[in-house]
Amino acid sequence: MPIHESGEDYLETIYLLHKSTGHVRSIDVAIELGYSKPSVSRAIGILKKEGYITIAPDGAIILTELGLVKARSVYERHTLFSKFLEEILGVSKENAEKDACKIEHVISTETFEKLNAFVNDKLNG
Repeated sequence: MPIHESGEDYLETIYLLHKSTGHVRSIDVAIELGYSKPSVSRAIGILKKEGYITIAPDGAIILTELGLVKARSVYERHTLFSKFLEEILGVSKENAEKDACKIEHVISTETFEKLNAFVNDKLNG
């Protein structure tokens, strides 16, 4: 079952919060995204039902292997697009971040791979 754009945003946020703090709860996600606790609870329930996360007895949100793969993929795309827009095209950091958040959800794997190779060649070569 394909995951919705908002679900990808949640997974990416959980991934980044876990990387920075090591422990993620629903309230942390709500604060980070600026969403209400009920909205986050609903989304967390959907992600759990779809097998992307589990909830520990202490309330910690844990990415499953499926969730971790998806979260890393979304984050990798976001990072690439942000870097491309800012460092190659000269877009402001603020706009590069906002636009990367939109682009990361809609681009094909083929286009991502080609753009990734281009950016790496351009910045490293």
